[in-house]
Amino acid sequence: MKPPKPEAREGKVSIWRYLRLFRQDILSAQSGKLYRAWMAEMKTPFFHSFMINDPALTKTVLRERPDDFPKSGRIAAGLIPLLGKDSVFLTNGAQWKQQRRIIDPAFEGGRLRHIFPVIWDAAESATHRLQEAVGDEATEIDMHASHAAADVIFRTLFSIPIESDTAREVFDAFREHQRSRPVANLGAFVKLPAWVPQFPSFHTRRTARQIRRLITAIVEERRAQIAAGTAPDDLATKIMTTPDPETGALFTPAEMVDQVAIFFLAGHETSASALAWSLYLVALYPEWQEQAAAEAAGMAPAFSALSKLRINRDIFRETLRLYPPVPMMVREATQREDFRSRTVPEGAQIVLSPWHLHRHERFWDTPDDFDPGRWSRPEARLSARDAYMPFSEGPRVCVGAGFAMLEGTLILAMLLRDYRFELVAGREPVPVAYMTVRAKDGIWLKVTRRAAIAPADPSAQTDG
Repeated sequence: MKPPKPEAREGKVSIWRYLRLFRQDILSAQSGKLYRAWMAEMKTPFFHSFMINDPALTKTVLRERPDDFPKSGRIAAGLIPLLGKDSVFLTNGAQWKQQRRIIDPAFEGGRLRHIFPVIWDAAESATHRLQEAVGDEATEIDMHASHAAADVIFRTLFSIPIESDTAREVFDAFREHQRSRPVANLGAFVKLPAWVPQFPSFHTRRTARQIRRLITAIVEERRAQIAAGTAPDDLATKIMTTPDPETGALFTPAEMVDQVAIFFLAGHETSASALAWSLYLVALYPEWQEQAAAEAAGMAPAFSALSKLRINRDIFRETLRLYPPVPMMVREATQREDFRSRTVPEGAQIVLSPWHLHRHERFWDTPDDFDPGRWSRPEARLSARDAYMPFSEGPRVCVGAGFAMLEGTLILAMLLRDYRFELVAGREPVPVAYMTVRAKDGIWLKVTRRAAIAPADPSAQTDG
């Protein structure tokens, strides 16, 4: 059995049919040819876009000339109520560069080693919460993984667990907001006619205001702690006290609220998506689950344990290939370009699709198969260089990419160490692009507490 994949659109459809399909699901609205094509062009009276799968072009747009291909302002329109106008996710040019000069040092050097105990504690809390839900009997659960991912964000940013009143209130408000405003919306990709509604709903604006009010209170409290010399050494303190090395400027309180909003939105939603899919995939392929569980048995709460979680790491990496949390990214051409002998006019939308690149038939052997063993083979490493970007690429690569891999690998290992996950008949998940690539009706698995298992013999491990 292959992992679920939306059925691609075959053949041409009218623009009106395409818009309807897009509103229903961005993934299945796309042509099946995109899994083979180097580039595709779509031109209508309302928009002109190019999807690029050619490695030379993705390198040009993301690595070599990112200033010539800024993020599209159409994405910002729907996100400003929540993220504010100064979020590093939305800004471009000099402002974005200054923001990254302030933010990047918090994620550099030995911060992964420093943050490991915090993520270990969050993973332990996740196993305890699951025990409360499961008890001693096999139990069917929707494994959305949001609590675990949000817990990591709060602990690493502000040194508070998800169980605290403030963290819980923010988390609940975010979940309510997600139901009303998906990131992958039509207006982010195309210039719609004026009569098509694109404004956030009243409910969306209300939940966004609530979230920002809560985050503002947390930021103000941290400012007071910094002034008093009592602030913990976490990411928020590091970011709020790091000046721009070129100008000496610090983030204003309002700017910091914008950054915290995107850290929480991007950090917890994407990690939750990847972790939920990884649990489904090991339930679908129990032979991999058992290898990963044996590998995790007896691991110690030390940073060195990560180097021994090769199977868990490759399972998580393969999950990111099949179900990249952010399926598509949009840039805008600021000048006329020539791509593969086609003219790309100024203002055209450039769509980069990890979803299609990660399953592209020209790059990957058996692209729709779940095969963690591919990551130990040379051909997969070559494919990954040109067609694997779950965290984007170039200067705008996700600043928390290393944190996400640590978090995903460790939480997966600890869950598999303590629990067995099995499929639920009639509950096959359907991938759709909401805020990230999630399952339409959840990922339901039967969860059973494991008896203690012996650690794996590394010499006996196989590729499954």
